[in-house]
Order: sequence, then structure tokens, then C-alpha cells
Amino acid sequence: MVRAVVDGVMAPATGKVAVLMPGMGAVATTFMAGVEAMRLGLVEPVGSVAQQGRIARDEDGTEEVAVRDVLEIPALDQLVFGGWDIYEGTAYDAALEANVLSAAHLEAVRPRLEKIRPMKAAFDQEYVRNLSGPNVKEETSKRALANSLREDIREFMARHECDRAVAVWCGSTEKFVVPSEVHLTLDAFERGLDDDHPSISPSMLYAYACLKEGVPYANGAPNLTVDCPALVELADREGVAIAGKDFKTGQTLVKTILAPGFASRYLGVHGWYSTNILGNRDGAVLDAPENFKTKEESKLSVLESILDREAHPELYEEMTHKVRIDYYPPRGDNKEGWDNIDIFGWMGYPMQIKVNFLCRDSILAAPLVLDLTLFLDAARRAGSVGVQEWLSFYFKAPQEVDGVTPDHDLFVQRRELDREIRRLSELPVALREGATVAAQIG
Repeated sequence: MVRAVVDGVMAPATGKVAVLMPGMGAVATTFMAGVEAMRLGLVEPVGSVAQQGRIARDEDGTEEVAVRDVLEIPALDQLVFGGWDIYEGTAYDAALEANVLSAAHLEAVRPRLEKIRPMKAAFDQEYVRNLSGPNVKEETSKRALANSLREDIREFMARHECDRAVAVWCGSTEKFVVPSEVHLTLDAFERGLDDDHPSISPSMLYAYACLKEGVPYANGAPNLTVDCPALVELADREGVAIAGKDFKTGQTLVKTILAPGFASRYLGVHGWYSTNILGNRDGAVLDAPENFKTKEESKLSVLESILDREAHPELYEEMTHKVRIDYYPPRGDNKEGWDNIDIFGWMGYPMQIKVNFLCRDSILAAPLVLDLTLFLDAARRAGSVGVQEWLSFYFKAPQEVDGVTPDHDLFVQRRELDREIRRLSELPVALREGATVAAQIG
């Protein structure tokens, strides 16, 4: 794999970067179409920190600079899109089916999207029983499937002459998996692959294949994947960056904006009831109770570190937090979320806040895929290894490190993101030919 040229030096952002996406449905095709439209100068990169964000040049915050002016990241023209899906159509076909983008936007990028076809997927309907499709691998054993995915990665990068790759899971939520012995060590996981262990899910196969090929991996769903100890061990051993899990969009984004406000004003919360209706493929998948359980665990975790029951039992000890999701086909990708928040203030007097968010799930997720791609590539070129805590800003259930509960406060997460961007931007960038160091960025 490509590592930093020398310690404390970042490799240059030259050459092509493969963006590999398991799951090429609504989120992946909205991301790809948006990037292609940006390449044509038709739209702005709204929602992307990497493209539009500004950070303080130092901790004092006396001067702000654009992220893309100080951090060595690839240009959008260097990105090459690929991935896997159980459906055979092109990215254009999938985008039409997803019905997220307007006909005008899709027609403008149609020639580019029609060139992108998914590779055959490693799929097990036991994990996503409400979906099925014809574009699946013939291999039946888990070791053979993992090897086939590794070959896909190598072949894709060779065919498109890519220098390196990043993988972002954009597929469906799998059924809930309780961590077991097969997930605890890499040796146990490897034996599980050979024994076709039923608790090794398709998403774990993709992650394993990517890590073995030196490809940084971000988990955009709440599936148990790179957050199991075995795959963390593999990432550390192979020297690969990982991040997860579950894209922070829609209702959870709103929660991580509002809850820090309540905490900072020391307002009490009796309860927070959230319900959603969603009609896209993700909604169909979550209509199965075993898949909803996986999503529920992710969505429920978000308030725990912000509204601290132990530090302030008088404010949050009695808090009830409920989450519901209903599949409602007419809504399509335009998810609607309702929140009823029962708060209390001075002398215990109750108040209510009601939020109705008519959001577009894939529109909110697409810039996250772009940022994770660009930032994980930067982490790779800087030699960063293992869990990238600084990318928690993008996830509902940020991955724990050493058993430490992650902070869900969006504003705390943004500060951590900015701090690491600053650190990376201060690394000298090596010249292409070797370890000779160029001047520092910025």
C-alpha cells in the first residue's frame, strides 16, 4: 500500500483515486451525479467541508482559510467511480430508479453515468431479506467471496490506472449482529472465513477485502463492520485508515445540533420522541424488524454523550428516547421526520418543541461521501492508521477507540475535524520522485 514517503511527510495527491462503493443505489448515484455536475461547472459542492469549508489557521482562530487551499487533496477530476450492486443497470439507470435528481441534472451527466456499471455483489439475503437482485457473485464460500472482491479491486485499479483507492459503504442496513467470538480477533475471523461462519456478513467481507488490499474504508451504514475488533486489528496490521459508522443525515443531524444547545443552557429533557417515514430502498430494507434493530441502536446512541445522565441526573435521568421508522413508498427518498421534545426549565416548568424536517436523505449523504473520500485519502498519504476519530463529524455512531465513548456533539466533532485538517495541512508534502520535502502548505 502507499504510505507516507517518510515519517512526518505527506505523499502528494497526484494520480487517479478509485472511489469504490459497495451499494450503488440512491446515495452512491446522487454522489456520483453531483461530482460529475461539479466537473461540468453546473453546480456548487454544497454541504462539503473539503470543498467549501473554512478553518482557523491556528487554535486562536485569528485567521480563516479555505480547507482546499491548505490541505493537499485530489481534484475532482482525479476521482474514478466504481462499486458493487445486486442490480445490473448502469449508474444512470440506478439514478433514474432512485428518483432523487431532476431529469435536467441527470441528462447533463448521463453520458458519464452510463459508463459506470456495478461489479457483481457479494450478497446474502439472510442479512437483507427485503431485497434481491440478479447481479451477484457465483462463489458460495465466504473465503472465495472475499478473494473475488480482492480481485475486483485489483482489476478495477489496473483497468482505470488508479494509483490508490478509498472505499465507502453506501449499501443497505444489514440485520442486527451481536458481536461474537468470530469478531474478536483476526485469527478467529480468518478461521470463520474458512468455515463459512454465519456471523460474517457481506459488509464484513467487503471491509476485509479492502483492508487486505490497503484501501481505507468508511462505513456509511450502522452495520457491525470495521468496528469489530478483528477488523480493527486487520486495519492496524495492514496500516490502513478506517472510519464509521452510519452517515449523519436528517433527523440525527438535527438532534446533534439541538441537544448541545439544551446542554449548554442546562435545560432538562423529559423525553425525545422521533418518527420517520421513508419510501426508498433503504425504507424497504428497514421495514424488516431485524434490520430496523441495527438502525435503532445507531440512532438511539446519539443523545447519551450530549445529555449526560451521570453528570446531571436532575436534568436527564428520567429522559425517554424513542425512535420509529415506517416504510411509506409514496415518500420516496424525501424522508420526513417528526420530533417531539419535552423539555423543562426554571422551577421544573415543562415546555415542548416540535420539529418537522422534510429532508432529502441522499442529498444530505452525498457530500459526506465526497468528504470521507478526500479526507481518508489524505489520511492514507500521511500514513495515518486505524480508527480516524476526527471523522466522527460525519457519523451517527462514531467508532469507539479503546472503549472510550465518542462525543456526539456536532460542534465538538467539528473542532476535532478542523484540528486534524490543520495538522495534516502543516505536514510537508514530498515531491513525486522521492522523499525530498517541499515547502509546507499554507
